Amino acid sequence: MTDHSVKHSTFTLERTYAAAPAVVFAAWSDRDTKAKWFAAEDSRYSLDFRVGGTEAVHGGEGADLVARSEYHDIVPDDRIVYTTTLFSDEVLSTVSLTTVRFVRDGDGTRLVLTEQGTFLDDREQPEWREQGTGDWLDALGRQVAQR
Repeated sequence: MTDHSVKHSTFTLERTYAAAPAVVFAAWSDRDTKAKWFAAEDSRYSLDFRVGGTEAVHGGEGADLVARSEYHDIVPDDRIVYTTTLFSDEVLSTVSLTTVRFVRDGDGTRLVLTEQGTFLDDREQPEWREQGTGDWLDALGRQVAQR
């Protein structure tokens, strides 16, 4: 019999960007802009940014990783809510619910991202996800600074 495990984890990350919420939101919602900071190495990246729309990013080092997201709530310049499944070599590794808030902070934006995740059979660890998410939020900051 194979041992199966489940870990649950929730984390919140915050970043402040020197750009208005509309600019930061646009960097999230425009396919070509988001590809630069989120999926630069993925020629198959897709984004259909609307409620019910999906996003897919491919990658991995040694494993075929595919993350598929579905957008459930979008309020322009304010919030995004989506779910994501991550597959490693076609085996489900994680399921998560993410909420992103865009809050005006003076002339800039305070972005608050909260992710609630279910991690299956030790195929990914919560701390890996938190680190990776932080890395791409930093890349988003570099992208909006170039505008």
